[in-house]
Amino acid sequence: MIALIVNLRVLPERLEQFLAAIKENSERSFTDEPGCRYFDVTQDTKDPHHFIFYELYDDEAAVDAHRKAPHFAKWREAADACVVPGSQVNTFCSQLFHHA
Repeated sequence: MIALIVNLRVLPERLEQFLAAIKENSERSFTDEPGCRYFDVTQDTKDPHHFIFYELYDDEAAVDAHRKAPHFAKWREAADACVVPGSQVNTFCSQLFHHA
């Protein structure tokens, strides 16, 4: 399993646009991509413009399929308009343990 942790900041004046875009992207990733096991979007409790996503994919092929999905292209357009330039950090990890 491949975990993707995305850490970013949103331009305050673009917060509503960002929320609509990430809601659609996360939902479509989970429902339309068989290799996406989950896609959590979290918002910092002290800083409403700081977000962390936790995504889990079956393998590298599933991550590649995610990047090629039509909803991802739409998301990238919105992210380019809403995310503070240079603030996005993507970290890829191998998931070792999960406790639900």
